[in-house]
Amino acid sequence: MTDQHFTLFETRIGLCAIAWGPRGINGVQLPMGGEQKIRTRISQRYADASEAEPTAEVQQAIDRIVKLLAGEPDDLTDIPLDLDGVPDFNRGVYEIARTIPPGKTVTYGDIAKRLGGVELSRDVGQALGHNPCPIVVPCHRVLAAGNKPGGFSANGGVVTKLKMLEIEGALVNHTPSLFD
Repeated sequence: MTDQHFTLFETRIGLCAIAWGPRGINGVQLPMGGEQKIRTRISQRYADASEAEPTAEVQQAIDRIVKLLAGEPDDLTDIPLDLDGVPDFNRGVYEIARTIPPGKTVTYGDIAKRLGGVELSRDVGQALGHNPCPIVVPCHRVLAAGNKPGGFSANGGVVTKLKMLEIEGALVNHTPSLFD
């Protein structure tokens, strides 16, 4: 019997999933173009996870994520995460990202400066690209230099990032280019 579980849930941006274990939530999956793709992704990340009804604590997190993605501000900072196995540097990035309120943004460089220097900006971007709990760790609120959207590793890329920021009421300096 496994202690790792997951469930799927609907949001304004599409079907998402959440994974949890005994110490808290350890994964959130953004929409991927269908239920089967999400189930496959979860089974790749958590081979021993079983689909289950969420605990009361996980259901509260789901409800809050759904409301946030419907435009109701909530910082989600008190949702307990289990980041066991996540590198210390990445944890530091995620802790800082969790302090960014809905509707606000910071740059990779802003986080890098708090961690020791702007030269860490690329490392910050890589850490956010490996974020196991998007939305709860709001990597979509972190922008590139000049407040441009930068990258986004979730399905849909920058379009998904901009949609999430728009829902939260954040203003982003972005004029799509030929290469976006």
